[in-house]
Amino acid sequence: MSTPARYPVPAGRHRVEEEVSRSRFITTLACVESIDAATAFVGDVRREFDDATHNCWAYVVGPPGDTGRVGMSDDGEPHGTAGRPMLTMLLHSGVGDVAAVVTRYYGGTKLGTGGLVRAYGGGVQKALATMPRGEHVEWTTIEIVVSYAAVSAMQQIFPAFEAEVVAERYETDVRYEVRLPGAGVAGLRAAVLDATRGQARITQPSSPGSTPGSS
Repeated sequence: MSTPARYPVPAGRHRVEEEVSRSRFITTLACVESIDAATAFVGDVRREFDDATHNCWAYVVGPPGDTGRVGMSDDGEPHGTAGRPMLTMLLHSGVGDVAAVVTRYYGGTKLGTGGLVRAYGGGVQKALATMPRGEHVEWTTIEIVVSYAAVSAMQQIFPAFEAEVVAERYETDVRYEVRLPGAGVAGLRAAVLDATRGQARITQPSSPGSTPGSS
C-alpha cells in the first residue's frame, strides 16, 4: 500500500477544556512529523501542567489511520482507560501526524472505567472537531529545459499543477527549477512534453521532501 502524497494534519496546537464530574480535562493536539517530535510535544505539555493528576497521551505519526508509528500512555489511570481510547480517536479521525495529550485535574469523584474511557476519548473527539487543519504535502523538485517559444505555455502550465518556480535561467534555452506536489509530477511532465511536442528536457535533480501547509 503506497503512502498518500498529501493528507490532512493539524494546522498548529489546538486546545479544548471541559469538566466531567468535577474533574477538569484539558485536551491539547499538535502536528508531529516524527516520534521525537511527538515525545517533545508530550514533554512540553507535561511541563506546562506539571501539577496535574494525569497527563495521558497518544500519537499517530504518518498518514491517517497508519499504525506503523503510534504510541500511547495511561499515565497512571487504570490500564486501557485513557491512552487506548485516545489513540482510537486519532486513528479514526482522518488526520495524520497528530498527537494528543489529555491533562486531568482530579475533582474528587471517581468516574469508573467506562467514565474514564468516555472522558479521555471524548476529549480528543471534541478537540478534533474544532481543530484547524493544514495539509502534509510530499514535494518534488524537477528541472525543465524548453525553448524560448515555450515560455508562455510554461507560465500557464505551472499554476495548473501547483508548481512553484524556484529558479529560472535564460541561456541558449530557458531552464526552470520547479517545486510541486509529488502526485502532480507525471501530469506536469505530460503537459510540458505535449506543449513542446516532446522537445522539453525534464530531469529530477533532488529527492522529495515534505512540509505541512495550511488548507
